Amino acid sequence: MERKIILKKDRTFLRNVIALAVPVALQSMLQASFGVVDQVMIGQLGGVEVAAVGLAGKFTGTFNVVVSAVGAVAGIMISQYMGQKNTAETRRSMILNLRVCLIIAALFTLAGVTAPKQIMGLYIEDRMTVEAAGRYLAIVSGTFLPAAGVAILSTHLRCMEKAALPLCAGIASAAVNTGLNWILIFGKLGAPALGVKGAALATLVSQLVYFAIILVMYLKYRERAENTAPGPFAWGQYLSMLLPLLVSEFMWALGENVYAGIYGHLGTDATAAMTLTNPVQSLAIGALCGLSQAAAILIGKRLGDGDRETAYQEAKKLLLYGLAGSLLLSAVIFFASPWYVRIFKVETGIPELTVQILAAYAAVMPFKMLNMIIGSGILRSGGKTTYVMAIDLMGTWLFGVPLGFLTAFVLHWPIPMVYFTLSLEECIRFAVSLVVFKRRGWMNQLRA
Repeated sequence: MERKIILKKDRTFLRNVIALAVPVALQSMLQASFGVVDQVMIGQLGGVEVAAVGLAGKFTGTFNVVVSAVGAVAGIMISQYMGQKNTAETRRSMILNLRVCLIIAALFTLAGVTAPKQIMGLYIEDRMTVEAAGRYLAIVSGTFLPAAGVAILSTHLRCMEKAALPLCAGIASAAVNTGLNWILIFGKLGAPALGVKGAALATLVSQLVYFAIILVMYLKYRERAENTAPGPFAWGQYLSMLLPLLVSEFMWALGENVYAGIYGHLGTDATAAMTLTNPVQSLAIGALCGLSQAAAILIGKRLGDGDRETAYQEAKKLLLYGLAGSLLLSAVIFFASPWYVRIFKVETGIPELTVQILAAYAAVMPFKMLNMIIGSGILRSGGKTTYVMAIDLMGTWLFGVPLGFLTAFVLHWPIPMVYFTLSLEECIRFAVSLVVFKRRGWMNQLRA
């Protein structure tokens, strides 16, 4: 009888994971498709254009990870207060984090609009690539404000277990992005052929559509807060969660930009090859990031309800699900990469480099995915984000960046070996995360 009860609980948990993880994964893949579609279509124009879009994506990627830090705090707070059935604190958490996101978005927009070429010049020296990347970034910077709104409103809807709603908005937005890319990049249906500029305009319009749909959905399905006003806000608790995550995500993103600078100084072919791997990496991460989001929400609710043991056991199951999924995806990427590179019309040598880099990526991807689940989902769910900050800083700056400089500029290794060696920091990060996980110090209940 006891075994049947356990099996029933396991099936219920798996259904809850699927209900959250699958829509979130599909939404993330659709969000990633904005850049993917740009790169695939721009890939028909040549290596300079491919490199330009990829480098501009590094700056927008920095914005995305900083905003995701605020979104992660919003998810921690909303899920825990929902577990406590405190609707007043839930609503206040959403509004506060939305304001923080919009401030960050405004700062990034100002930088991207006023100094796009100067920013792109930090990544690569080739003048043609800098010019093309600057034109793309100046327009795409207009997506930052609506993207901030999408991040927070989507988080709230997922915590309400309405993960399918952001997915529907993502489908509509991706359709707009793909259609406008085809029209504006290549000059279809009587429109001028704008190339890189057209890709940027398509991304901007589709992101505005995304936000508009998400906002309508949120206003329709949001929970009504209690009539009683919430108590004094715990600023110390909030800042102890937010600041470590902001530092962690910003420094990680800065590390990624250092990596991009290393690749850029290895030449335009190396940069283009790395850029061609971005669609695959983005879609692979999107496919499994649903488990990370599910972990943050489900484990956060358990901790908010005070059920520590169930939270720990369910976290272990999520890690096993992630391991199985990442091994399967690694195999697919490794064997499919020779066919993938045939999509692009780029200079000789770039496809071969791309296949080699994707082979290296497939080798380290299970560790990348497990780090995403344990770091971005499980360890953060209790609000003790200093653990995650310390682990991320150690992995990127004590191992990844030094290894990148050593292999690229001292040993002069080719880019596939440089990428593989610096990615080994994921193995170190996972080992440390696993020790922290087993000690259970991350399991914390937020106070209202």
